[in-house]
Amino acid sequence: MTRILLTGANGQLGYEVIQQARALALDIVALDRSTLDITDRKAAAEIVQNSAPDLIINAAAYTAVDRAETDRQAAFAVNRDGARNLAEVAERRGAVLIHFSTDYVFDGAKPQPYVEEDTVGPLGVYGESKEAGEAAVRTVSERHLILRTSWVYGVHGANFVRTMLRLAREKDEIRVVTDQTGCPTYAADLAEIALQLSVQVLKGDFPKDGYGTFHCAGQGQVSWHGFASKIFELVGERLCKQPELIGIPASEFPTLANRPANSALDCSKLSRVHGLSARDWPVALSDMLDRLYLNA
Repeated sequence: MTRILLTGANGQLGYEVIQQARALALDIVALDRSTLDITDRKAAAEIVQNSAPDLIINAAAYTAVDRAETDRQAAFAVNRDGARNLAEVAERRGAVLIHFSTDYVFDGAKPQPYVEEDTVGPLGVYGESKEAGEAAVRTVSERHLILRTSWVYGVHGANFVRTMLRLAREKDEIRVVTDQTGCPTYAADLAEIALQLSVQVLKGDFPKDGYGTFHCAGQGQVSWHGFASKIFELVGERLCKQPELIGIPASEFPTLANRPANSALDCSKLSRVHGLSARDWPVALSDMLDRLYLNA
């Protein structure tokens, strides 16, 4: 049986990959940081040699956007060097690498959604480290899939949706940015697409132009304020009280790292080449909230 090796198993995306891979009866070896530090080149080589995967899904990443501004070395160690380590061992093994990247490789100045061919220009250390990781993967691995995504949320781990629900319990008033837009992406949808691509690869049913960089995010775009508004609309009476949402410009919510004003990604290439796309973001959000409250 063909085998998949997953890194970053404890993250919100890794969690969903594991759940869905098991439901599909795929042979998956799931590793978190305690079992594989991807910045350790030797350890990565040994793990791949011992587990002998046919495909590697790298869901491990340094994602603390603001902390990266003062922790540059750690961000680059994971997002650039770790990605390179996995690309190297995948290439030696003859395995395909699926690697996740981010909308933060762009500067956000473009008024339309970004396509894969647009010039990158990260605004902060996190985006720089992820862009360097993309470059490393492209340089080292011939058979790779880089999936750029944005605004990921899920039932597991820390994310915007769960933060909004927590703040709703604690506060009567929540201030949310109105002038930054993006494509909310449900981790379960992202995991499903990654596994669909994995199955195509492992079956040998893969188009010649199927490798490379693809945008993969929820369909449609919205501001952080609009995202929060939809969360509370869908949650409805499940909350004991509805907070008042106050829209503010990003200038009134200072952060260490600058965020792109426009994080929207055009995902038509993924649909055109592979026939895959994530759902409309409000539909996926509704499913996530139903699942979250069902398991509460």
